[in-house]
Amino acid sequence: MEKLRLDKIVSATGLYSRREVKALVRQGRILADGRPVRSADEKFDPEETELLLDGERIDYQEYTYLMMNKPAGVLSATEDAKGRTVLSLLPPELQKRNLFPVGRLDKDTEGLLLLTNDGPLAHELLSPRHHVDKVYYARVEGEVDASDCRAFAEGMTLGDGLRCMPAQLRIGDAPDTCYVTLQEGKFHQVKRMLADRGKPVKYLKRLRMGNLTLDSKLSPGAFRFLSSDELKNLKNFGR
Repeated sequence: MEKLRLDKIVSATGLYSRREVKALVRQGRILADGRPVRSADEKFDPEETELLLDGERIDYQEYTYLMMNKPAGVLSATEDAKGRTVLSLLPPELQKRNLFPVGRLDKDTEGLLLLTNDGPLAHELLSPRHHVDKVYYARVEGEVDASDCRAFAEGMTLGDGLRCMPAQLRIGDAPDTCYVTLQEGKFHQVKRMLADRGKPVKYLKRLRMGNLTLDSKLSPGAFRFLSSDELKNLKNFGR
């Protein structure tokens, strides 16, 4: 691995800012292979150098990947003057990692949300040319029927002019529930498509994105780090 500045390595943990790293160095609290580091500008290979802060190993991670079960009433944004965002649900040390949500869920929509600071991966997952499936569970007014499924499969042009690619609509265990699979993510698309069929959405939850499935053990507002297998599969999706 290439050598990186010490302040970048330590600040990537989310526990300290680069300015705070300089203070830690002055206090002699950071050791590199057993010797005190002289400057926050010094460069090290974090895979080859044992870096200790107050005797604890510093594990460098270039990127962070979190799975969150987004609750209703919270915005899929990094900041907003009018309401709480998903980042406000994270502890302070993770809020310092410059995370952002990959794609958006409506304020009243629940479910799977990927939070990361890996811009290239986010771009791949959101790019229409990669055809990443997004699966939603919906509860609607009225009853979903076979004609609705056919309309979704054929591709729809909505009354407001929105053109939608062919999508999959599957009726759920009850006739007022369904599963929608899209490969695009236009504004309020699931709600607009179902409303166009005369089935307004009462509840909406995202269950899957690509091959990343929402952990059923996560309660609304809870999150966890992706496992190594989940991350590997996510990065290899469609390749």
